[in-house]
Amino acid sequence: MEEIYFNFKNRIEPHKGCLLISEPYLPDPNFKRTVILLCEHNEDGTFGFVLNRHSKVNLNEIMEIDNSFRSRVYIGGPVQQDMLHFIHTASDYLNSGTEVFEGLYWGGDFDNLTSLIDTHQVVSKDFRFFIGYSGWGPGQLELEIEENSWIVSKGLPGNKILQTPANKLWELILKHMGGRFEMYSKYPPDPRLN
Repeated sequence: MEEIYFNFKNRIEPHKGCLLISEPYLPDPNFKRTVILLCEHNEDGTFGFVLNRHSKVNLNEIMEIDNSFRSRVYIGGPVQQDMLHFIHTASDYLNSGTEVFEGLYWGGDFDNLTSLIDTHQVVSKDFRFFIGYSGWGPGQLELEIEENSWIVSKGLPGNKILQTPANKLWELILKHMGGRFEMYSKYPPDPRLN
């Protein structure tokens, strides 16, 4: 896998397209060892998707699509888990969605997507699907960052987000941040095992 380098000497403020990395021992079970892609951050609040917590279902179990399109569904967060969302790098095919950063999009036309899947015009590696999302009210995320619940980092290229194994993402990002963050990546999941 290609190396990913980060420069985190200066504190980064949360913004659309950045990543939130949970502190190693964040007590909230919804966000333990998670990496969240922020899709929106403004005066009205913040929302994004947990990139590294998969569910036990595949997309073809909750949508009527061609069975050859194998895509695991991820748990985007604890809010509105009856809603399906997706991010993708397939804007050339979908012609819809909101750009999160160059090359990575959130959402789009579901009917068009279903048609593209059924006619084999898109591949699953260009997508990640989520049930639910993670959300914060105005000023709430900033408070949690001040309380050291989250580390804010620059985003990864869209294809890196989608192609890095989800179970390695948290550790990989911290490791490549270096310094104390690299040490965090080696912490055991249970502090009693330290």
